[in-house]
Amino acid sequence: MISVEEAFELVQKNIIPTTKTQKQSISKSLGFVLAETVLSPINMPPFRQSAMDGYALNIHTKNNYTIIDEVKAGDGHHPVLKAGEAVRIFTGSAVPDTANSVIMQEKTSREGDVLTLTSPAVENENIRPLGEQVKKGAIALKKDTKLSPAAIGYLTTLGISEIEVFTKPSIAIVTTGSELVEAGQELTYGKIYESNSGMLQTALQSLGFDKVTITKVKDDFISTKISLEKAISENDLVLISGGISVGDYDFVGKALLELGTEQLFYKVKQKPGKPLFFGKKGNTPVFALPGNPASALNSFYVYVQPALQKLSGNNDFSLPRVNAMLTSNFIKKGNRAQFLKASVKNGEVTILEGQSSAMLHTFAIANAFVYVPAEVNTLSKGDSVEVIMLPV
Repeated sequence: MISVEEAFELVQKNIIPTTKTQKQSISKSLGFVLAETVLSPINMPPFRQSAMDGYALNIHTKNNYTIIDEVKAGDGHHPVLKAGEAVRIFTGSAVPDTANSVIMQEKTSREGDVLTLTSPAVENENIRPLGEQVKKGAIALKKDTKLSPAAIGYLTTLGISEIEVFTKPSIAIVTTGSELVEAGQELTYGKIYESNSGMLQTALQSLGFDKVTITKVKDDFISTKISLEKAISENDLVLISGGISVGDYDFVGKALLELGTEQLFYKVKQKPGKPLFFGKKGNTPVFALPGNPASALNSFYVYVQPALQKLSGNNDFSLPRVNAMLTSNFIKKGNRAQFLKASVKNGEVTILEGQSSAMLHTFAIANAFVYVPAEVNTLSKGDSVEVIMLPV
């Protein structure tokens, strides 16, 4: 049994970022990682641009100006201003080359075509220079940048409609268990509803991973082996739910080893999620998660999520960690590290009731884990503790 830190390091060490790339529509590129550095095809802004509603001026020594024209956003004409002349202008409009200041309308008064300044004009004030944000041919975004809504908006302002990105991995979810039935079916004695596949699939979707297949297997060695062989051969990463413990009908570990999967670790000194398997066959990572739902989801967020991010070319792969003040005392039982489902609000963190590995109701309202290292036994109210923020 290895520590949480050793397990995380082994996962990251054995995940090889993809080299596969694809052309992607910019409108559908959220969460992808750039596979090439993007150079700006234009200056942005592509002309001297007004930052205010007001008047573009050719400054002279007096406070009065003659208004000779108007320039709206999108206008393509180029009024020529002499000293002492002005044009009405609006935010985003092109500033005439002969104007050297834009004064906001609140600092003026107007009577017909005569404009009077109530504050002095300042040269180049409220004018966004040509290429202020980025110049034509300069780097817009570097390779390995993860595409956020802001990044997509930025590239779109440059007229870019398609980009080269790293391909996101295909993922297989294999659930095992003869006791499992589909939601909506009759729940006979001894059966439970299968939730892990849907839980893991939606967790993947929330992180932007949509190429997911689900296979459900009864507790049978041959069926388990055949399903796992297919999943490993056809996907970039495999998630297995259940069947990894040491019971008489837990066949996952035996099947993986017979298929030639290299075991990198099995069992982690943590709670929940002790019976966690990680290995690989070739370059395909394989995670066998515990069958208990809370254990499975905990292991997914701590180990699988960052593995998927790295596999996709994203170097910023860890969930965010912050410090928060604990609202109650906590005494840990045993010597394993613990991930405690918690709620963070206004700089305080509350450890929630119902930490059982079989229970999801607490997970449903949690937005964080309080991480308690193996060597720590007690936490006190008011302590500053490390908190792992969960995706929302």
